[in-house]
Amino acid sequence: MNKNNLKKIVKKIFLKHGLKNSHAEISSNYIIQAELMGAPTHGLARLKMYCDRIKKKLINSKPQIKIKKISQSISYIDANNSIGFVAADIGIKKAIFNAKKTGIGLVAVKNSGHYGLSSFYAEQAVKKNLTVFCFTNAPPAIAPYGAKKKLFGTNPICFGAPTATRIPFILDTSVSMINRGKIRVAAREGKKIPAGVALDKFGEPTEDAKKALEGVQLPIASFRGSGLAWMVDILSGVFTGGNHAGKVKDPFDDFSGPQNIGHLFIVMKSNLFVGSSYNKRIKENIRTIKKLPKVKGVKEILFPGQNKYKKYKSNLKKNIKIPKKILEDLKSLNSH
Repeated sequence: MNKNNLKKIVKKIFLKHGLKNSHAEISSNYIIQAELMGAPTHGLARLKMYCDRIKKKLINSKPQIKIKKISQSISYIDANNSIGFVAADIGIKKAIFNAKKTGIGLVAVKNSGHYGLSSFYAEQAVKKNLTVFCFTNAPPAIAPYGAKKKLFGTNPICFGAPTATRIPFILDTSVSMINRGKIRVAAREGKKIPAGVALDKFGEPTEDAKKALEGVQLPIASFRGSGLAWMVDILSGVFTGGNHAGKVKDPFDDFSGPQNIGHLFIVMKSNLFVGSSYNKRIKENIRTIKKLPKVKGVKEILFPGQNKYKKYKSNLKKNIKIPKKILEDLKSLNSH
């Protein structure tokens, strides 16, 4: 389907579910962006979940979002259980504003929900020639190293920096071997997941997606990945006032209350220390690494974000493919 028509349908669905126009616009834009980025696990596949949570009043369709100024650089946002896209969009824009004014912007958000891909927010900062970190926690999926029970989320770590070219450097990675969305899609479609990414509820390795959802996902790099997940839980949960230590509710399965996810945005002027030489330095950095001798079969050494940018540009020219089950969800949500 044409991306513009699809965005109108998604926006209409959000409006039907009570979001105000500006919030429906932001949310539908992010969902279509995820599809164009080649991340359908964070796009239309989640639309029904957002609508179900709005209907059950677990996402506040008319939130009273409060922004508290702590200093010229620091702001604290209570999102009042708004949809995560809106809370994070306000958060990153405030962090950008603060950084432009003082050199650094630090914004914490509490009482939010799942906000899609972290790269959406990082890109906004990079486009303004800023360097950025984004942190958010998530429902239990990973067992802390040495534990049998899942507690940490897949807790993505995102970093963005300008490259003095039109392609931003965006590292956006979960700390699990694969993201949970991919396992959900595999479970829905009856497909296997790769070996070595999850254990079932008995602690045995599994390639069955449904058993993986009941069990635990494995972190990247053993105890190091577990440590990074813990770091994100502290930064975006403990530090912000959001839920932490396994208390973030699963948006698909747990309707006992709002998620109260926390987000943390740290945004800095890229020329803060090296002035106008930043562009020359970043170009030199990338050029040096790209010139390294390559292993067999590798044509080019890519920096994080380069591949996604190519995919995005390519997808802009194509229609968005919608799986049958999601098409049924769209029709159903649009008819209510």
